[in-house]
Amino acid sequence: MTSISARATGTAEAASPPGGGRGPEPGPAPGPGPVPLPDPGPVPGGGTGGGGLDAGTGPYQGYVYAYPHKTAYRPLDPRPPLREVWAGEPTGSLFLYLHIPFCEMRCGFCNLFTRTGAPEELVAAYLDALERQAHAVRDALDAPEFVTAAIGGGTPTYLSAGELTRLFDLTEKTMVDLRAVPLSVETSPATATADRLAVLAERGATRVSIGVQSFVDAEARAAVRPQRRAEVEAALGRIREAGFEALNLDLIYGIDGQTERSWRHSLDAALAWRPEEIYLYPLYVRPLTGLGRRARDWDDHRLGLYRQGRDHLLAAGYEQVSMRMFRLPGTGSATEYCCQSDGMVGLGCGARSYTSGLHYSYEYAVAAGQVRAIIDDYVRLAPEEFAVANVGFRLDPGERRRRHLIQSLLQAEGVDPAAYRDRFGTEAAEDFGGELALLAERGWLEPAGRSEDGAARIRLTAEGLAHSDAIGPALFSGRVRALMAGYEAR
Repeated sequence: MTSISARATGTAEAASPPGGGRGPEPGPAPGPGPVPLPDPGPVPGGGTGGGGLDAGTGPYQGYVYAYPHKTAYRPLDPRPPLREVWAGEPTGSLFLYLHIPFCEMRCGFCNLFTRTGAPEELVAAYLDALERQAHAVRDALDAPEFVTAAIGGGTPTYLSAGELTRLFDLTEKTMVDLRAVPLSVETSPATATADRLAVLAERGATRVSIGVQSFVDAEARAAVRPQRRAEVEAALGRIREAGFEALNLDLIYGIDGQTERSWRHSLDAALAWRPEEIYLYPLYVRPLTGLGRRARDWDDHRLGLYRQGRDHLLAAGYEQVSMRMFRLPGTGSATEYCCQSDGMVGLGCGARSYTSGLHYSYEYAVAAGQVRAIIDDYVRLAPEEFAVANVGFRLDPGERRRRHLIQSLLQAEGVDPAAYRDRFGTEAAEDFGGELALLAERGWLEPAGRSEDGAARIRLTAEGLAHSDAIGPALFSGRVRALMAGYEAR
C-alpha cells in the first residue's frame, strides 16, 4: 500500500502494471444553489424562471458551471440503454471527460466528488472499472469523433506515473488517442511531480491547471489547504519546464484574513509566471464541507476583491472570458466543440454525460462516507451495468433553450442570436424577454447593438459579469429549482 505522503511526492510507484469538473471548470464547486425566487409565470424556457434579482439578492448565490446541476438529477426508471440514449445524436464533435475521484487531501473549501488516501488496490480497481465502462460506452456510440478532452477530479495526478500511463493506454485503446485533441489535466502543487508531468507531456496534454488558491501561506492554512509558497513555486517551475502549451492557475478570494494587499500579492505572484489562463474563484462555504460551519456575510468584501482582481488582470493584458476566467489573447486552443449544443461523454463515477435530450451520471454526494460508498460500488460494477444510464435529467425543448441561454449569457461574448435562431427557430430575446428585461433594469445587460464586434449579441455588462453567480441561478427553471430544493444533501 502506498502512503499518502509517498503519492504526494511521487516516490512510490503503483504495484499494478501500467496499462477526465465548473465548463469543465476546475476549482471550487457550486454554491448552495439558487435562492427562493418569485413565480413570474410560464416562460418558454421550461417551467418558470427569472425572478430573484431584487436589490436584496446577494452576488454569490451559486456557481453555475453546468445546467442543470446534478442535484436536479434523479434515478431513471427504467434505466435506458446507452445505445438508445445516443441513437440519432450527432457524434462528430464530442467532448471526452475522464474523472479521477482521488486527492491527497480534502481542502476546506472543497465539495467536489472525491476521496482522500485511496490505496493502490482501490486505484487499480477504479482503473479496471473505468476500462470496463469505456468499452461499454464505446459500443453504444456510432462513429464518435472527439475534438477535445479533459481529465479532472479530484486530482488526476494523485495517480502515480505508472497509473497515469495506464489511464492513457486504456483511453487510447477504447476512445481516442489524446495526443490528437486538445487535452486539459488538473494537478496540485504536491502531485505535480516531474515523473507525472513527463507522462502528461508525452501523452499529449496541452493544458495543465493547478489549484494554487493563495501564495500567502497563512491564507492557504485558513482555507484548510496546508501548503507552502516554496512548494507552489517549485511545482510551477516543473510545469513550465515540461513545456505544456497552456498553464492555468486558480486563485481564491474571500479567504479568512485576506486583504486587498494580500490579494494583490497573490495576483502579482501569479502574474510573475505569465500563465496563459488565470481563474479567480470566490470562496463558497458549503454544508458538509470543512468551512461550512463558519459562514458569515462577506459579500461586499468578496465583490471588492473580485473587482480588484479583474481590473488588475485586464491592466496586465489579459482578456476576460467569463466572471472567473481570464486569458492571454491568442493563447486559447482551437476546438470545434460547442458547449451549448455538442455532446459530452463522461467516464468515471463522478462524471456526467450530455446528449441533447438527456444528461446522466451516477449518484452524487459530498460527504466523505457517501462518496466512498459510491466509489466502492462503482469499482464492483459488471460490464453490463455500464451499458445503461442510471441517474439523470431529461431536457424538454424549453430546458434546451434555457441551457443555451445560461451557458452563453454567462460568457463575456454573450448570446449569439443568429446561432440561437438557427438551432431553435425562435428568438432568444422573445423566449426570455422577461428575464432579460430584469437584467437590463439592473444595468447588467448591454443595450442592443452595443457589441464591439458589430454583432447584435445579448451580453452582460461588466457589472453583470460580476454578478454571474446571482444571474445564473435566477435563470433556472421552476422545474429545476424544485428538484434541487428536494435533493437531500449526502
